[in-house]
Order: sequence, then C-alpha cells, then structure tokens
Amino acid sequence: MDSTVLSALQKDDTVDITTIGRLSGNLSTIEIWYHRALDRYFLSGQPGPKSWVANLRANPRFTFSLKQSAQVDLAATARVITEQGERHTIFNEIYRTSVLWTPEEPAEMETRYKSAPLIEIIFDGSEE
Repeated sequence: MDSTVLSALQKDDTVDITTIGRLSGNLSTIEIWYHRALDRYFLSGQPGPKSWVANLRANPRFTFSLKQSAQVDLAATARVITEQGERHTIFNEIYRTSVLWTPEEPAEMETRYKSAPLIEIIFDGSEE
C-alpha cells in the first residue's frame, strides 16, 4: 500500500464496506467505524444479528472504502473471530486505544466480548 493509504488507515475511523448479499447476491454498502488494535484492523458493532456480518460469513470478500483523508477502495477478506480468548484480547485493546468507544459497565462489556460482531480485515496483498 502506498503511504497515503497507510496514513489514512492510521488516522481515519469511518469507512464504507460493500459486501455481497448472502441471499440476493446483490452488493450492499454500509457506513461503519473500523478499529486499529494489535497492528491489525477490525470491524465491530453492537451485540446482535447484523446483515453485514451474515453477508461476510457467506462470502468473506468485500470492499473497504476509505472516504476521509483519502478516497480509495481496498479489496479485503473478512475473518470472523469467534474464539472467546482472542475476542477478549482484541476488544480489550480496542477499548484501551480507541477514541470511538468509551468504557462500559462490566456487564455490558462482557456482553460485547461474548456476542458483538468482531471481524478482522485482511487487505489483499497484506501478510496475515
């Protein structure tokens, strides 16, 4: 990736993601925050079922569209993170470093650890 894209990935927080509908096969775009943690990039959201997560489970290829300090579409693959220990580690790091999320009550945090979506973004051409 060029330096403009890398810089944007480090400072921006809102992107569009375009997934392929699991039932319709049509493209579906939403605006979402992304997070940096452990030198990796992640998507998450509030606990509960999400169409975009179901789409990524069915077809993990998606487009990650930067739209703040740089405007570029990046091809990516989603890795849905389900292992509880890994989820806990990642969410703790997101909470520690993110200006987007504020600390929650312990019960709310535990619900997020257990059931909020957590997707690692693997950009084409990046090393896992």
